[in-house]
Amino acid sequence: MVSKKIMMGLLYTKLYLDFEPDEWKQISTNPVTFETIEDDVTLEIMDTSANSYHLQFKKGGKLNLFRVVGKFRLTWDDEDLIKQQNLKY
Repeated sequence: MVSKKIMMGLLYTKLYLDFEPDEWKQISTNPVTFETIEDDVTLEIMDTSANSYHLQFKKGGKLNLFRVVGKFRLTWDDEDLIKQQNLKY
């Protein structure tokens, strides 16, 4: 039996994300989960340390959004990404 390890991404941000309705649909409210409805959808996220991340999702990729005190916790399956880029300013 072969077991597959799933890698999950994790970021914290203080900024709310805008999910464009022609690129994302909300598929769950608990937890809040958004799914891409087209391929090659990019989100730019500024984390709590002011680092900028560009996450490029495949069609059907999911992003979970959890509200925690004073910030949002974002999680995703790394297999849903086409590319991740960390940009330091």
